[in-house]
Amino acid sequence: MSLQVRGVLVVVIGVLLGIALSVSHAVLADKEEVEATVTSTLPWEDARLLAEVLERVKRDYVDDVDDRVLIEGAIRGMIASLDPYSSFLDPGQFEDIQVTTRGSYSGVGIEVSTRNGLLEIIAPMDDTPATAAGLLPGDVITTIDGEVVDEGNLADMIGRLRGEAGTSITLGIDRAGSDETTEYLITRARIMVSSVRSRLLEPDYAYVRIAVFSESTGKDLNRAVRRLRRTNGGALKGVVLDLRNNPGGVLDSAADVADAFLDDGLIVSGDGRVDDARFTMRASPGDVSDGAAMVVLVNAGSASASEIVAGALRDHGRATIVGNTTFGKGSVQTVMPLSDGRALKLTTSKYYTPSGESIHESGISPDIELDAATNNSAVREVGLEEAIAVLKGEYSTTLGKSAEDGVDDEDMR
Repeated sequence: MSLQVRGVLVVVIGVLLGIALSVSHAVLADKEEVEATVTSTLPWEDARLLAEVLERVKRDYVDDVDDRVLIEGAIRGMIASLDPYSSFLDPGQFEDIQVTTRGSYSGVGIEVSTRNGLLEIIAPMDDTPATAAGLLPGDVITTIDGEVVDEGNLADMIGRLRGEAGTSITLGIDRAGSDETTEYLITRARIMVSSVRSRLLEPDYAYVRIAVFSESTGKDLNRAVRRLRRTNGGALKGVVLDLRNNPGGVLDSAADVADAFLDDGLIVSGDGRVDDARFTMRASPGDVSDGAAMVVLVNAGSASASEIVAGALRDHGRATIVGNTTFGKGSVQTVMPLSDGRALKLTTSKYYTPSGESIHESGISPDIELDAATNNSAVREVGLEEAIAVLKGEYSTTLGKSAEDGVDDEDMR
């Protein structure tokens, strides 16, 4: 093996060992342990093969490629091959993911996932260019600015959705039920991560909308419900919790929201390979709504943290789930800082609802089904009449209409 190949091999093993150490959080005491970890982490033959490929590219590829670009490309490919939710983050992407959970960022306002090599929209966020343009959960992005989405370079394609406010991007969209690709010209904007909105629908009945689970969502939710109770002049009889098109977010915030409406019991459990990935989260005494009846609105864009909340409230008999089957993301990702501002977003746990159910790739089925096409729209008023009827005990699941006034579901929408 040439000296150059050996040099590349040393770099590769160093990078991979660094990743292994970051994931396991292990502290190795001496040289023998380091060597053992290298051997157990990456067989020598595989390391040599990777180094040989890198050397071939360095020597024979039509253009000269920087060593760092090659190494980062190898890492991105390795992590992306694990599942749709794990990724290697460069410093800009790492900063973006931190800002998204804390405050604001510039982009079009969608949460995306990769499924079977396709770039699929989980949900457009409220009051963003994506919702204004009419993008929907389940839409597949096929082109970005006329360039076909490349299955082998999805991370770069996702990164291009971000950009300076005021700049434009054209997305080619394939939508279920349509045989043609539709292009959407969207102007990027500053996306404010406003997680909780609330209002009284009518006396005694409150509406709370959670658009995304950020670090402050639990506290914001509790403040919102207390404020609604004061505005109402007394206890609430019912609460509609709207999680439609909520793509998820911070796990702890999801647990806080479920805890706000539960007095006790398991909220969610997680199982993984390392100790930190195995966890249980339980409710503490106190229900911010003081036992008010609850409806949780969901749709195909309700994912991850949204499904944790819906699953916990459903399993404890605390709420009626109304809408459509949720997205089905039953895994937890941990963001692990690396050197030079980079990070790994790595799937570390599978989570389970209080009943022990994994909803991964199956989602949560509603107790009461709404018309999917209408319920996935950006119009928030959809489904509220049905929700109020359920809270008042006036909704007949057998007849599919309000038992009191006989109004058909189609008319109510």
